[in-house]
Amino acid sequence: IALLFGGPSLERGISLNSARSVLDHLSSEEIKITPIYFDWKKQPWLISPSQLYSNTPSDFDFKLSSESSPLPPHSLVNTLKKTDIAFPVIHGKFGEDGGIQRFLENHRIPFVGTPSSSAKLLFDKYSAHCFLKKNNFFTLPSLLLKISEPASVQKKNITTFFRQNEIRRAIVKPARGGSSIGVFSVENPEEALEKARSLFNKRMDTRLVVEPFAEGVEFTVILLENEYNQPVALIPTEIESDYAEHQIFDFRRKYLPTRQVAYHCPPRFPRDIIEKIQIQAEQLFSLFGMRDMARFDGWILSDGSIFFSDFNPVSGMEQNSFLFQQASRIGMTHADVLHFVVKHACKRHNIPFPNKKNSAQKQKKHARVRPVSLIFGGSSSERHVSLMSGTNVWLKLRKSGRFSPSCYLLGTDHTVWHVPYHLLLNHTVEEIEENCKKEKEVSKRLRPLEDRARMRLSLPPKCPHEFFNPSPQSISQFIAKSKSVFIALHGGIGEDGTIQRMLEKASVPFNGSSSSVSAVCIDKWKTRTKIEELRIPGVAPIPGVLLSLQSLQSHTNEKLQAIWRKIKKELGAKTLIAKPRTDGCSSGVAHLTRSGDFFRYISWISSSSHRIPAGTFAGQLNPIELPLSPPNEIIMEQHVATDSIRIRGNRLLHSRTSGWIEITIGVVERNGSLHALSPSITIAEGDVLSVEEKFQGGTGVNLTPPPTSLCPTRVVSGVKKKIERLARAVGISGYARIDAFLHCETGNLLIIEINTLPALTPSTVLFHQALAENPPVFPKQFLESLVRAETRLQAPRADKRKDVVRAGRPSKHPHALLRAPRPALGVFLSRAHFFKRANKV
Repeated sequence: IALLFGGPSLERGISLNSARSVLDHLSSEEIKITPIYFDWKKQPWLISPSQLYSNTPSDFDFKLSSESSPLPPHSLVNTLKKTDIAFPVIHGKFGEDGGIQRFLENHRIPFVGTPSSSAKLLFDKYSAHCFLKKNNFFTLPSLLLKISEPASVQKKNITTFFRQNEIRRAIVKPARGGSSIGVFSVENPEEALEKARSLFNKRMDTRLVVEPFAEGVEFTVILLENEYNQPVALIPTEIESDYAEHQIFDFRRKYLPTRQVAYHCPPRFPRDIIEKIQIQAEQLFSLFGMRDMARFDGWILSDGSIFFSDFNPVSGMEQNSFLFQQASRIGMTHADVLHFVVKHACKRHNIPFPNKKNSAQKQKKHARVRPVSLIFGGSSSERHVSLMSGTNVWLKLRKSGRFSPSCYLLGTDHTVWHVPYHLLLNHTVEEIEENCKKEKEVSKRLRPLEDRARMRLSLPPKCPHEFFNPSPQSISQFIAKSKSVFIALHGGIGEDGTIQRMLEKASVPFNGSSSSVSAVCIDKWKTRTKIEELRIPGVAPIPGVLLSLQSLQSHTNEKLQAIWRKIKKELGAKTLIAKPRTDGCSSGVAHLTRSGDFFRYISWISSSSHRIPAGTFAGQLNPIELPLSPPNEIIMEQHVATDSIRIRGNRLLHSRTSGWIEITIGVVERNGSLHALSPSITIAEGDVLSVEEKFQGGTGVNLTPPPTSLCPTRVVSGVKKKIERLARAVGISGYARIDAFLHCETGNLLIIEINTLPALTPSTVLFHQALAENPPVFPKQFLESLVRAETRLQAPRADKRKDVVRAGRPSKHPHALLRAPRPALGVFLSRAHFFKRANKV
């Protein structure tokens, strides 16, 4: 299979995620995947499978020429003709508008998916609107704007459109774009014209559509073509979002799990509405002349009308995408649905397709298959990242043949649910928890629809054994039943040593560090104190102070301003970083540039809000997720100004200012000793890395390994030795991830934090770093090694003499920031204590 991905649209990061899923779930002894990446200029490159695990196209765009092979047109055709069939997973322009399909048709190359003529028609939203209207399907009023029209004509047309249709709120979007990027909600003609001009100026498209803001309930439905070439609509997904302020289902809401949006699959609609959606979707699939699969987005309006707003010939294929979510409701695994789609396309082209070997057949090759209980979720602010980590580990271990993973969700009330396949793909912890409680009722109500879909797709009448009814239990019962546990929890009781202590007491093997080490590393203040005590040359914590939130809440703004000035003076800082003492690496972390930011931060962190809106502080481009409950203490740290590193096109742009860059580096235990992986340079769009940039595929940029132009080989080698020494001295076992600031000339490190259970999402830097090893370690192998290392039952071993640096030895760090932090401000737990200490200073 030639896997075609990337492309020129802003959705190419999502295309990379889709390609990664296809590689994970289709590649086998019988099926070989040949990845072909199209850059933003539509230049094709033959890349290695390992490059598919880069977080974004920008991660490897600038090093394509050194690591990959460009494919001129004739070479591309020859490469494609050596494969049996092409599978385009390019989203947006070139991938869904008929561009790549036309190229494949012209060269008579078989491919999966809809033909070019149909793709071109349905991709243009205005053309699709006219097609629906012509075929008597319900439509909303629609206005087409062209870039060639004078501004006066555009203004007149928009004003008339608003007046004639009595519009109070409208949507402005590219006619030939995706369903998330470049879509704006506007409330008057003036704002609509402003957004239209902005889209035209950015060349998002030369044609724009203006239509009324739909009032109702949003849904999306997947369609698969069966062996008789008939479309079969699966159980739709209801999208529950807060539209009180006319928000849209944008990129962040669609691809990053948060409580801002909830998915209900199956939907809460009456059965007759579900059937009506399915019938109309199947009719449109046939009318458009589509093939193999599709995803349609639409609305059930307040008057009961069904309005289809977007038609996607290439559905997104992230690990919990709508395609896999809805297919699982009828008993299909990720591999099942991908095999089904490709097999159908092969049949159409008379291409023999190999039989899929199930996991049971693979496990017969291994004499011993180890049961592993995976636990994830929880009630911390990182519970949704934990869900992403847990499902990714589960999906990859299912293919290993060496392990038999079972999934358990730690609910927000600390109930542990044994979760079946079809509920694991829900969007958030709360959704899974709710669906576990209602599964019997929902299953009974929708069983006829599920059975009918299975029959029409010629699937076996009974679902596989992985599709069972969920069952609740306590944490103690879960531990008693488990032979070994893989903890994929982040923050809270999963990372502070609580779960580890219970497992140690029950003598159940688990991954990661011991309970005592976990308890230190989750606490950012204890971690920095430990680093100070170790006095490892070239390694220091970031200078900071600890403040009592309760004390700060009692101060007037005048007194808070005095505290702000004193902290800045003591730390020698122009601006400060504020963060909770014990929470996730992104939760509640903000860059504060002025005293007003300090006031606002205290107000927000003390509230019951889930997040701080974007733009609350200067330089804050993304919302900041907050802890579920206000922390008792916050840390104020010196803001370390870093060099400017940006990627533009295929070039790395580095502007040296301070010499400091932010890195993250994984540590893994091999044969009883700790080994540091290659560091990754993390590039933030704003002042602080967001949750998206850290964990969501297709958004952040991680350069692994660091380019030698930024970090000479000697510096990288020295960094790895320092990190290994630090990890040994702290007592890390199994694996960990350490975030730090690195001075590129001296090799000195300022430690941000130590994560004893780092994220294992599909795009985590740990996978990039493992792939940078020689030989490269692929994600499945890497996870298998972590499971094999589940032996953390004994207390952490004593530090070797060479790893211990005696306290009291004078520091010789060459950089001012790396002097041993002065204890002048110490810990402030009350207003009186603060001023008493400050006056002494």
